[in-house]
Amino acid sequence: MNEELKQIGLRLKGLRDALELTQEEVASSCNISVEDYKLYEDGKKDISISILKNIADKYKIDLNTLMFDEEPHMSSYALTRKNKGLSINRVDEYDYQALASGFINRKADIFVVTAKPESEGHPIHLSQHSGQEFCLVFEGRLLIQVNGKDLVLEVGDSLYFDPSLPHGMLALDGKPAKFLTVIV
Repeated sequence: MNEELKQIGLRLKGLRDALELTQEEVASSCNISVEDYKLYEDGKKDISISILKNIADKYKIDLNTLMFDEEPHMSSYALTRKNKGLSINRVDEYDYQALASGFINRKADIFVVTAKPESEGHPIHLSQHSGQEFCLVFEGRLLIQVNGKDLVLEVGDSLYFDPSLPHGMLALDGKPAKFLTVIV
C-alpha cells in the first residue's frame, strides 16, 4: 500500500471523526460510493484530486490539509522556492507539487504536475470537480481530454476549462509532461 495514500486515509478518518460523521454520511454527502470511501479511508484505493477537493469544499477545510497534512499560515504572501513546494506522489501517473499551500484562505489551488508516460493504449483516468481549471504545459506534450474531446497541448500551450465536465490528462511520446495547473 502506498504510504501517502494511507496518510491521506488517516486524515480523512480524522476529519470524519472530528465532525462526528459516519462513513456512509461522508460518502453520501460527497457523491462517493460507501465502498470506495471505505477504501480511501483505509488507504487501499487511489483518491483523485477532484474527490479530495470535493471533500475539502464540502467540509470547508483546506485541500492541502487533506493532501499534505499542512495547515496554511501566511496571510500576506506565500513564497515557494524552486522544487521546494509540498510534494505528493499519490499514484504512479502523477507527481504533484503545491505552490501556494502556505497561504491562508487562498482562492485557488496551484500545482506543478508531472504526468508520467504510460504504455500505449493506457486509459485516461477521468475526474470531475467544481470550479474552474487552468493548465499550462512547460515540458513535454500532454493529452487533455475534456468531456470526450481530446486536446493535445505542447510546450507553451494552455487550456482553461470547466472541470465539472469529465476530464483527464496523459503524457505523450513516452516522455513525462510537466504542467502548471490552477484550480479555482
